[in-house]
This record gives sequence, structure tokens and C-alpha cells, in this order.
Amino acid sequence: MMRSRPWRAAGLAVLLTLAGCATAEVTALRGGAHGLPLRAEVGGVPFHPQQDQYCGPAALATVLGWAGVPTDQDATASAVFTPGRAGTLGHDLIGAARRHGRLAIPVADLPSLLAEVAAGHPVLVLQNLGLAWYPQWHFAVAVGYDLTTHELALRSGEQRRRVVSLDTFSRTWARADHWAVVVLPPDRLPATGGETAVLSAAAGLERAGRLQEAATTYDAVLRRWPGSFGALIGQGNARYAVGDLDGAEAAYRKALGQHPGAAVAWNNLADVLAAQGARDEALIAARRAVNLGGAHAEVYRRTLEEISGSRA
Repeated sequence: MMRSRPWRAAGLAVLLTLAGCATAEVTALRGGAHGLPLRAEVGGVPFHPQQDQYCGPAALATVLGWAGVPTDQDATASAVFTPGRAGTLGHDLIGAARRHGRLAIPVADLPSLLAEVAAGHPVLVLQNLGLAWYPQWHFAVAVGYDLTTHELALRSGEQRRRVVSLDTFSRTWARADHWAVVVLPPDRLPATGGETAVLSAAAGLERAGRLQEAATTYDAVLRRWPGSFGALIGQGNARYAVGDLDGAEAAYRKALGQHPGAAVAWNNLADVLAAQGARDEALIAARRAVNLGGAHAEVYRRTLEEISGSRA
């Protein structure tokens, strides 16, 4: 998915010709099916007039700046722009956001996109401003909407506030496979998207080496979903990785309090206890993980061997 050059006038003419009928999603929004506010605008969103071929870097700088990471498109381009393809890949934008310690979470459909804007979150979107057989890829940032006029406001190209009809946006977005992400500080969860999507984004922070931010996100997940086993394990892993052994132990014990048959929690607790010097307790936990077994039984067996000192 290479993203592209600025919108050409010819592309505008094509789109105006095609913008005849409302999509089903837009029709439902007009009917108030999703309970959204009639209008919304995100405050504090910076603007970076796009340099040639830099729609991706400019859009990323926009959402990062809103999320508390001041930057510019020249700086982001060094991380995400691919000169040989004269564009930017979507997964590179997500990776760059995570390397800056920010959550990047997909937005699946138009009602969800508008719900994020209504919650005060700008949304980075990909459009195909041309046709399926002659694409003109373009990244922009949705910052506002008005359901009374059926319009969406975008930071786009060289325009600080480009207003387009929801019908036109829906088509250009659909031709880009509805690619969109919301980029958030690690303690701020999206208005849409479920627990699994947020946990996946937090795990992405861990893979990017942003362990403290990942721990912060797991804390936020637990405030919204107190029984989240994935968040408790993730919280324990992140705290262990930054040397907070007491915090890791507390997370694993809480996970076991809710899921006493979770072998992975017993195994990870054994690791923490061993690191704290509590070898006898660690052996008990490790044996419990081995007895429970499961898909990672070999990992649990190695943990027991390492703690017991029987492994060569």
C-alpha cells in the first residue's frame, strides 16, 4: 500500500463525477442509527502543510503532535518514507508511532471513525483519490464532522481544514480498504475497538522497546476491563522487563487469583520469585505450571529445570 502524491485536479473531477449515491453507512448515520453527536471537532491538532510526496510523514507528524510528541514531517519522513517507492507504507506509520511510545489502534468503519473524532481523537486515514485501476494514495487526518451537512473535515495536503462530503470520503476510504488508525498517548484508550485490539497495540509497544508505556497501557486496560487476563500478564511482563519485580509479582498473583488454572501465570510467577531469591516458592509455582501443561509445556519444563538447577 504505497501512499502517494498530492491530489491532482483531474482526480477531483473524477470523484465529483462518481459521488452520486450515498453509501449504506452514510445513510444510517443520517438517520441517527449510531447515536453520535450531530457535530464534533478535535481541538489542539497541529497542521503540517504537506511537502511533495510526504502525505504520510505529514499525517504522522500531525497525530503524534496531538498525542504529545512534537515533531515535523522531515523528522518523521526519515523513519517512514521510502524514496524508491515515492511514498509511505501504512505499517511503517504504525511502527513509528509505537517507537514514539504511542498506541496505534485500527479504526474499522465510518461510525467508529466518527466516534473517535467525537471523543476528541484525530484519526489518520488512507484514501485512494483516484480509481481502483489508477490509484492516487493519500494519507490525511480526520479532525471533525457535521452530520447536519453530511461533511467531514480533514488535515489534508496543503489544506489545514479540507471539508468533504461523507459520501465522497466513504468512497475514497473504501477504495483504500478502510485503512485508518487512531494514535493515542499510552494512558488513553480509544472510544471504539475492543480489549483485544488495545492489548495488541500494547504488545506492539513492548516489541518497540517502549516497556514503561506498555505497562501504562495495561494499567489503563485494567481500569476499563478489570478482569482482563491479557492485561494482567502483559502488565507483569512489562514490569518484570523494567526491573519492577514487586509490581510483576503482584500482577501475576492477581491473574492467578482470577484464573488459578493459567499455566503461563504460574510459570511467569516462578521466574519472578526466582529473581527475588524465593527459590522454594519459585519451585512450587514452576511445578504447578508443568503439571497444568498446555501448548507451552516445554517452556514451563525448562523454567522448572533452570530454577531447580537440574538443567545442564
